[in-house]
Amino acid sequence: MQNITQSMSKAGCPYDNAPMESFYGTFKADFVNHHSFESDESLNEATYDYIFVYYNHIRPHSSNGYLTPFEKRFSYC
Repeated sequence: MQNITQSMSKAGCPYDNAPMESFYGTFKADFVNHHSFESDESLNEATYDYIFVYYNHIRPHSSNGYLTPFEKRFSYC
């Protein structure tokens, strides 16, 4: 046993986890449900590409005024 405790949100505050739930929903809809992988390595590479290339640099987000997270972050500079 590794003494790991799962915690999704603080007691009485179910909205703490909303951003991650939104990401997982998008990840499943855009990526997981449309691909199959022959190895763990190909899954890891494709997941990296989805998150760090597509999701952060290409895919616009309505919560960011339809900017990518990368564009939004650097709009403050």
